[in-house]
Amino acid sequence: MAATIKTKQEIEVLREGGGRLAGILKKIVSAAKPGLSTWELDRLAEELIFEFGGRPSFKGYKGKRDPRPYPGSMCISVNDEIVHAIPRQDKILKEGDVVGLDIGMWWPANAASSFQLPASSKRKNGLCTDMAVTIGIGEISPEAERLIRASREALDLGIRAVHPGARVGDLGYAIQKHLEAHNLGIIRNLAGHGVGYEVHEEPLIPNFGQPHTGVELKENMVIALEPMATLGDWRVRLADDGWTFKTVDGSLGAHFEHTLAVTKSGAEVLTVI
Repeated sequence: MAATIKTKQEIEVLREGGGRLAGILKKIVSAAKPGLSTWELDRLAEELIFEFGGRPSFKGYKGKRDPRPYPGSMCISVNDEIVHAIPRQDKILKEGDVVGLDIGMWWPANAASSFQLPASSKRKNGLCTDMAVTIGIGEISPEAERLIRASREALDLGIRAVHPGARVGDLGYAIQKHLEAHNLGIIRNLAGHGVGYEVHEEPLIPNFGQPHTGVELKENMVIALEPMATLGDWRVRLADDGWTFKTVDGSLGAHFEHTLAVTKSGAEVLTVI
């Protein structure tokens, strides 16, 4: 399937939905404290998504290779978990943990919303945005701080590389160069992607690459960039739950993500307040 081009009206909807999603994630970050379970954070996320007029895009998601629908409204990955960890009542956050918070939302959730999708839209029940941050719980180690800071900076650099005519390899190269400069492992079998009509669309956007290679970006494409890095080996393994990706060596991981639109002047980040 080819990458999709959104209309200006659809990008307006994605901008509004992305701003609401950013507000939700900000509240979740503030709530993440020692003693709270990842299940409790997920319950808060679901309540906020509905309160903000959306619908969780992760809950019930089932890709072509996924064994069962995803049960949570967000992915909450702790320490050596890179992405897609299922929230659990028995997973309690503690001082020093490194926690990835990944969340997506369809917005508006229904036709009764006062913010209507254009009649031409290919998606009648809302459009999807996606974002993630990695945070420390309480005081974390200097190495964990380095991992989080460099991964966040890599996302910023990837965003700066976005413009019509740029290629996917340009974005991956910008991310890769920064992470390698900080001696971090770059996850190679998970990647960013197109987003909007579906949770995952073309193109696939790896966090490494060669300049001037890959799919060409065009104006009004909507993509999600998401650098994923580790303090050790870049390789990951899939846990027994069929969803959670963990580092093979138990090293800490970090994950950042924004949904953005390709504009004439560069990237417009849609998942900001």
